[in-house]
Amino acid sequence: MREAGRVSARALRMVGEAVAPGVTTAELDELAETIIREANGVPAFKGYHGFPKTLCTSVGCQVVHGIPSALTRLLEGQILSVDVGAIVDGYYGDNACTFAVGTISEEAQRLLDATRASLAAGIAASICGNHLFDIGAAVQAVAEEAGFSIVREYVGHGIGRAMHEDPNVPNYGTPGKGPLLAAGMVLAIEPMVNAGLAAVESLPDGWTVVTRDGSLSAHFEHTVAITENGPLILTAE
Repeated sequence: MREAGRVSARALRMVGEAVAPGVTTAELDELAETIIREANGVPAFKGYHGFPKTLCTSVGCQVVHGIPSALTRLLEGQILSVDVGAIVDGYYGDNACTFAVGTISEEAQRLLDATRASLAAGIAASICGNHLFDIGAAVQAVAEEAGFSIVREYVGHGIGRAMHEDPNVPNYGTPGKGPLLAAGMVLAIEPMVNAGLAAVESLPDGWTVVTRDGSLSAHFEHTVAITENGPLILTAE
């Protein structure tokens, strides 16, 4: 899983470096697939329940599961959430980051900073002896203290030999509730945070999820192993 995470992280980093005004999300998708396959990996999302691409690319008010397209050309001032995973030797890695396209607004930067900080808080709570909902409570506290809202319809998940395994990992919850966390568990922790209200809806393409009020949304994710020595981020190069 370290190798699957490393390949996933490298693809995400290199896609992020290529994000710029004028680039299409299809070009980013092609780059990601090349990086994963050159590392002897397989794109984890491509073909998953029929999803057509390697990346999920979600622009602006799109929350998750946006489909890369040659018609989607990035514009100065937008934000772009990129989610990517890789399979290596039968194990999965999964990570996401929201990138600035050129110079973004102060509100957009605050949203990115708060979502990234909420992920860090959730990871810090991923220790043996804590409960599952301690992770979500930590994420929720950081995001809401910053004045933002947590998406509730979509959650993190266990991960290993399948992309989505038990347990689900909500980004909200009551501390001290849920199953105990134990060494050997591996979780994909992924806050999805909206600048406006929490409500979301799906577009007619059957994949893309957007904020109902049209507000910006950010998404950050790491694959994290729970060990006796604390949380270990597997999606790191």
